[in-house]
Amino acid sequence: MRAVSIGLVVLVSLGGAGLARPQAAPDGQRPYEEPFRPQFHFTPPAHWMNDPNGMVYLDGEYHLFYQYHPYSNVWGPMHWGHAVSGDLVHWRNLPIALYPDRFGMVFSGSVVVDASETSGFGRHGQAPLVAMYTSHDERRKKSGATGYQAQGLAYSADRGRTWVKYAGNPVLTNPAVADFRDPKLLWYAPARTWIAVLAVGDHVAFYSSPDLKQWHHESDFGRGAGAHAGVWECPDLIPMTVSGTVERRYVLLVSVGKGGPNGGSATQYFIGGFDGHRFQPDPAAATGAASPARWLDYGTDDYAGSTWSGGPTGDERARFIGWMSNWQYATVVPTERWRGGMTLPRELRLVATGRGLALRMLPAPELTRLRRSGDSSGILRPQPVASPLNLTRASGMRSGVLDAGLLELELNLDTRGASRVELQFANARGESTVLAIDRAAARYELDRRASGAVDFSPDFPGVQTAPLPVHGGPTSLRIFLDRSSVEVFINAGETVFTALVFPSVPYDTVVLRADSEIRLESGRVYALRSIWRP
Repeated sequence: MRAVSIGLVVLVSLGGAGLARPQAAPDGQRPYEEPFRPQFHFTPPAHWMNDPNGMVYLDGEYHLFYQYHPYSNVWGPMHWGHAVSGDLVHWRNLPIALYPDRFGMVFSGSVVVDASETSGFGRHGQAPLVAMYTSHDERRKKSGATGYQAQGLAYSADRGRTWVKYAGNPVLTNPAVADFRDPKLLWYAPARTWIAVLAVGDHVAFYSSPDLKQWHHESDFGRGAGAHAGVWECPDLIPMTVSGTVERRYVLLVSVGKGGPNGGSATQYFIGGFDGHRFQPDPAAATGAASPARWLDYGTDDYAGSTWSGGPTGDERARFIGWMSNWQYATVVPTERWRGGMTLPRELRLVATGRGLALRMLPAPELTRLRRSGDSSGILRPQPVASPLNLTRASGMRSGVLDAGLLELELNLDTRGASRVELQFANARGESTVLAIDRAAARYELDRRASGAVDFSPDFPGVQTAPLPVHGGPTSLRIFLDRSSVEVFINAGETVFTALVFPSVPYDTVVLRADSEIRLESGRVYALRSIWRP
């Protein structure tokens, strides 16, 4: 969670009295039908949101908490908003979970199920949900003091509906540094202990605890590794099995406030081992004294993401979601009733490649539930493409189905005969976003310079790029278009772009073109449903 400078801070006590009521939609609009409002991404009913927090699974529900300012559409005193889902796709908004208190705002953190009731917070044999979060004292910060961030606990004995803050807060105090925050909790079974990983300025710190209350510093990692143009934030330590093997490794996600691959904030990752005391990056992930940054997403709008704790029995997938924005322009994007949303839910996979282990990110399989039935999808027949091909028209889908602009595309292309291939998402007003494969420049490109509204920030328009891996064979693409976003997954998540776009009317046309003949091997276009309508 990043601290943004504000003026007077008003702290609201824990309880329902301070619960903000949703702001009325303007001009009689129904909620979730305003211009630019995402239709299958999570956004709050109104006001500001940023980092996802406390994602946890319990009794058939996925919980999504998030940084929330319930009184404005710009960043302010942080609360924890709350929503739940049975399928990671359709969300139900719940009342605010955590409010600021005498220790300050409630910054980012995590939630776990204390299945062994190590904390003593359980009731009548019911395992509690326990949240660990950062308290941020803005007054102390403005006074020039250090130690204005500390870690507190809250617990719930009723499936997250109500929360009680621990009377012994704070449980982990600041070692006199400016940034000491964003705890992510993990149960380390070999030692039967809790692990917390925290962001501490230019590195992360690991702490251990038998009961979530008493903490011991174990080690630090990161001062000579990865990207350091901005402060480190929102770490996540994830045990994962290498796909197709029984080998277990740990993946450490760390978001960085600025210096991402295409400007502003982004998320990097490290692969290595963890023994309950320290994280040791794999040699393949480090060259020389410092390991270079490896980026989870090359788009500008996937930040502060984290994974869910727990899941259905036998399902060990690493389920991920991120904040779909960028600190370069998050407070000025052209939305009014709300600001901020989440990426699509995703699945992280650890795979072996010719250059060592690497992380892949794919759309969560549950997203197929968004596909509309009947004649709302179209198959693209295999064919050579020597001139621009309108894929939405070639799919045979009715124009009325496409008008909503809620689309998913699956394409397999043999592009080896061309030096440049473009996929253009466009509307009738001449606004478009272009995805390109540029072999001459050895890169992918996502160009949103003419995507719609772009003049609200000089950092918004531009061409985002990612290196083009050297390998043969077709290129597979899976792409999702919502009212204000484009999400691109290339070659089973080898390269990902997540980007906000603000077209004045939805994109309803997709055109494929190349500078030499290529081949469309297969493809399909799906119209998607809104998750906010009956």
